[in-house]
Amino acid sequence: MQYDVKTPAEYIEILDDDWRKDKLVELRALIKSKAPALLEGINYKMLCYGDKESNVFHLNVQKDYVSLYAGDLKKIDPSGDLLKGINTGKSCIRFKKSISLDDTNIGLFIVNAVTLWESGERVQC
Repeated sequence: MQYDVKTPAEYIEILDDDWRKDKLVELRALIKSKAPALLEGINYKMLCYGDKESNVFHLNVQKDYVSLYAGDLKKIDPSGDLLKGINTGKSCIRFKKSISLDDTNIGLFIVNAVTLWESGERVQC
């Protein structure tokens, strides 16, 4: 879903008060705690995290899940161990209502992605 907003605060404010907003807020907090140097903004009508030159993550609410876009997931997690049990696409990690972030390794995935990105490794699709 796309939201025509200008700031992250507006993005959060416009979301329906349901499990998707809760999941997005939880993921947002996790990104901020694991990668505090990343700047939060709006890009492609989604929350984004990066620096003034590029973004490493995009975070968005969809109809049935919350999406974390992180580029080429296989470059970030070659073995697939960090994303085990989570629905993924080539560049999208889909968090459904039934997924508890505490039962995943998404925090380690975020750290790996940021480490690769900061070292200049091209992880985007």
